[in-house]
Amino acid sequence: MGSALRTETPGVSSWETHRVPVVSVLSLKGGVGKTTVTLGLAGAAAAQKLRCVVVDLDPQANATTVLAPDGVQFTANDILTGDRPVAIGDALAVSGWGEPVRVLAGEPALERRNHPPDGHPGRHHVRAALAGLRDADLVLIDCPPSLAELTRNALAASDTALIVTEATAFALAGAQQALDAVDAVRSAHNLRLRPAGIVVNRFRVGAAEHRFRLDELIAAYRDLVIDPVLPERSAVTRAQGAGVPIQRWPSPGAREVSRVFAGYLTLLTTARTGAGPFSKGASR
Repeated sequence: MGSALRTETPGVSSWETHRVPVVSVLSLKGGVGKTTVTLGLAGAAAAQKLRCVVVDLDPQANATTVLAPDGVQFTANDILTGDRPVAIGDALAVSGWGEPVRVLAGEPALERRNHPPDGHPGRHHVRAALAGLRDADLVLIDCPPSLAELTRNALAASDTALIVTEATAFALAGAQQALDAVDAVRSAHNLRLRPAGIVVNRFRVGAAEHRFRLDELIAAYRDLVIDPVLPERSAVTRAQGAGVPIQRWPSPGAREVSRVFAGYLTLLTTARTGAGPFSKGASR
């Protein structure tokens, strides 16, 4: 796929033109469905026969639990080791979903990387590791539910950042803080980085509060709020509990959610090729 990378300088991307696209999925707080979005996109990629790698940087490792990779020998914690890091090819394991989806597993030990005691976060360790990846069509990074060092490391390695929120009173402030973090990492470490959009998860059409908060988000970030929103459907948690992609869960709700994720994947991949926008304004 081309020659080796040139020496990097902070703030200027020197990655290859045809390298594997990398998307960070992030949120300000836990419980909003960041991992759900990561898994939904991975399932959508697999359904389209794309080779997807899920990098689980969340110390809770929920994505790893659902994907149930076989024969894990190394984790993301090993990749982030500064002295003698493990090569990405040696650390990936095939998921329980099958060969198209491979996993760089997370583990609780990652938490100490989120707040490095020596003040040296190793901001480019994930980027350096992913530079060696060739046999994939898409990388999805499931970030921790915070904007600390692991998330910033992920953003420094990414082309785009997909922000996940719910239609709550904290959605507007959380989205703004996430976008501020994206902008800060872009300016300091990764000029390639752009926001891919804001996903509103677990939306209830009949809830007046949800409608009000969605309108609030649209008013502030019209071009970034992705349409359609993700509806609240019990099939999502049921599929995760069974360890299968939502695309394989046999229910009308699962089919509805699967169509939404297929659309999100199209937005991400067409943005990569310049064939379309990162997001559409959400309909009112």
